[in-house]
Amino acid sequence: MCRLPRMATTQLTTAPLGKTGLEITRVGLGAWAIGGPWAFGWGPQDDDDSIAAIREAVEHGINWIDTAGVYGLGHSEEVVGRAVREMPEADRPYVFTKCGMVWDDEGNVQRAGNRIKQDCEDSLRRLGVDVIDLLQIHQQPADGTSFDDAWRQVVELRDEGKIRFGGLSNFTVEQLEVCEQIGHVDTLQPPLSLLRRDALESLLPWCAEHDTGVIVYSPMQAGLLTGRWSRERFDQLPEDDWRRRSEPFTGERFERNLQFVERLKPIAADVGASVAELAIAWTLHQTGVTAAIVGARKAGQVEGWVRAGEVRLDGEVLDRIHAALRETGAGRGPIPG
Repeated sequence: MCRLPRMATTQLTTAPLGKTGLEITRVGLGAWAIGGPWAFGWGPQDDDDSIAAIREAVEHGINWIDTAGVYGLGHSEEVVGRAVREMPEADRPYVFTKCGMVWDDEGNVQRAGNRIKQDCEDSLRRLGVDVIDLLQIHQQPADGTSFDDAWRQVVELRDEGKIRFGGLSNFTVEQLEVCEQIGHVDTLQPPLSLLRRDALESLLPWCAEHDTGVIVYSPMQAGLLTGRWSRERFDQLPEDDWRRRSEPFTGERFERNLQFVERLKPIAADVGASVAELAIAWTLHQTGVTAAIVGARKAGQVEGWVRAGEVRLDGEVLDRIHAALRETGAGRGPIPG
C-alpha cells in the first residue's frame, strides 16, 4: 500500500475544485468502460489497452482519473490502481472513486448505504493506496439507509483520514442541503451535456453558492455528441447494448438529437475544434462547473478530446449552439440565454 504523491504541473488549463485546494485539469479520464463487462458496461475490454489509455491521458497532462467500485464489479479500480502505481511518482494523477453500490456473486447490483466504510476499505485495497483523494456516494441508497446516514459515514472517513475529500453524485438540491449541515460537501458529480441540461436549473447554482466543486459526467452523452452516430450505426448495436434503452437514443428524440449534432459540425469547424471538444467545452462554460469526465478505452482516443478544456466559446458561438437546441428541440432541460 502507498500514499500516492501529487502529479507534476501540467500544461493543460486547471481549475480549483471547490474549497479542497486541489487544482484539477478541466477534463479528466473516466474509467467506466475500463472495468470491462458487467450489467452496465461497454463490453469486453483488454487491460493492456486500458493501461495504455491511462498512460496516454497522463502524458497529455490530465491529472485526475474518475472510477467507481462498481465499474466492472471492482475491476476498474484494480486496473486504475495498477496503472497509477507503475508510473513515476511525479506523474501520478489524483484518483477519485465512488461507493455505495454493492453486488453479489451473480453480478446483481444494489444501491447500499449501510456499508460505506467497508466500500472504502475495499476500494483502498483494489487501488493499492492508503488514502483516497476523493470518495463520492455513487447513488442515493435503496436499502433502507437514509441518504444523510450514508453521508455521515463519508464525513467520518474524511475525519479519520481514510479519504482526503468527500462528495456526492446524483443527489438533489434538497438532499445537498441536509448533507451540508452534517459536513461540507466537497464535490458533486451530476450528469450534464447539451442533451441533458437539468443540472443548470438548481444544482449548479447551489454548488456555486456553497463552494462545492462540480465534476460533470457524460458530457458527450454516451458518444452521441461525437458527431459519429447515425441511424445505421444504432441499428448495428448488439441487442444487449444498454444504449438501445437509453432515452437520447430512442424514437423521435434520437432523430432530433442527430439533427442537432449536424448543426454543431459547422460551429465546431469555425472554432477549430472537433464536435466532441465543442460539446465538452460547452459544459465547462457553465457557471459552477469545475471539470468534466470523459472516457477512453485505448490509446489514441484521448487525443480526440483532451484539448476540450482549452477551447474558448464566446457569446456568439454560445448563441449559435443555443439557437440550434431551440430549433431542433434536442435534449431536455433549460437552455441558457
